[in-house]
Amino acid sequence: MPKRRKFSPDFKARVVLEVLTGVKTSAQVAREYVVSVQLLSNWKATFLENANSLFERDNHHTEDKLRIAELERLAGRQALEIEILKKASDILRAHQNGSEK
Repeated sequence: MPKRRKFSPDFKARVVLEVLTGVKTSAQVAREYVVSVQLLSNWKATFLENANSLFERDNHHTEDKLRIAELERLAGRQALEIEILKKASDILRAHQNGSEK
């Protein structure tokens, strides 16, 4: 049984754009790249289905950036608290050692 070929998203987009621009027909492109017309049709449908998402605001990306900023702020605050606790611990230890003598 022949092994299935895998095509990169870049390749699929380039091939679909050849068809959409009207430079070549679906049959010509399918023959040139040795893919079935049905597969090419599926790629084209997927491309057209998802084309509108290219122009939407990237809300997910913005949410990720906000979350990262919040986590960085929290990490900074915790680092500061750790430093304060270390200094307080050193002072307390020095005070206890001084009163034991």
